Amino acid sequence: MQDTFKTHSMHPWLRMAIALMLVAPLAPAAYANPNSQGTQKVQKHESRHEIDRLEEAWRDAVLKGNTAAMDALLANDFMAITSSGTLQTKEQTLAKLGSGQRHITALNVSDRKVRFYGTTALVTSLAEVKGTTGEGDISGSFRYTRVYVRDAHGQWKIVSFEASRIREAGDHK
Repeated sequence: MQDTFKTHSMHPWLRMAIALMLVAPLAPAAYANPNSQGTQKVQKHESRHEIDRLEEAWRDAVLKGNTAAMDALLANDFMAITSSGTLQTKEQTLAKLGSGQRHITALNVSDRKVRFYGTTALVTSLAEVKGTTGEGDISGSFRYTRVYVRDAHGQWKIVSFEASRIREAGDHK
């Protein structure tokens, strides 16, 4: 039986076409954008600046009791765990902020770390707080975690917050 598919007798353009068909599926990986990592770094850097700006907007809203600014920062399904361990919805957070019962005179944030996981940003910080509520002094050091998610409109919204009071050695209260 005679071999009807002899590569040496094929036209050169036919061999080239077959070679291209075999190699074409590999092209996207071979010719991937060499700057894609650079683009990702730029986007992460821009997102970091945006989160830092939102963190400052949150701080200002707390210090000024600005419920409109806080409303714009929080997602509709926002949930907080306060330093006393209670759960607070967006509506409860806004009501408490607007009531004037809590008066924060200083809120100094340090040791801020921002990590990104796709469309989620996780922020941890140390906060030195001076203030009072109707129940008394709430001044102290707190660690907090705030979670931002980029919504369908491309806006970062706070979906979760948790605060933990840092206790002094020997403080069991």
